[in-house]
Amino acid sequence: MQTIKNKKQHGFTLVEILVVVAIIGILASIIIPKLTSKVDEARVQKAHLDIKSLSSMLVIYKLDKYGYPDSEQGLKVLVGQYLKTLPKDPWGKKYLYLSPGLRNTKSFDLYTLGADGAPGGNDENKDIGNWD
Repeated sequence: MQTIKNKKQHGFTLVEILVVVAIIGILASIIIPKLTSKVDEARVQKAHLDIKSLSSMLVIYKLDKYGYPDSEQGLKVLVGQYLKTLPKDPWGKKYLYLSPGLRNTKSFDLYTLGADGAPGGNDENKDIGNWD
């Protein structure tokens, strides 16, 4: 006679899986907004650092050439001798340059219009420039 072994299968029930998925969803809804705000803060900080770096290069240019490049020449005069390439702002747009500046009338304005690409704004949409 054959004996039938009682085999019990081990695994998760559908209810257990749904509970775990719900917990993951709740945690994601709490964590993801906090992470995206950190990304926005990092972009703003990168813009500030890029502007400081480009401003330093413009000061070196002034020492070599006895003046800042005019608005028409723009930042492109830095490529080659001072920079390999011009950085773009954290939102993928070109940094804007005016010489003489509207805010810094004795030197230049170097700025980005922020995430929205429009003048003014708040938070990540705020204009960031060498006047901050």
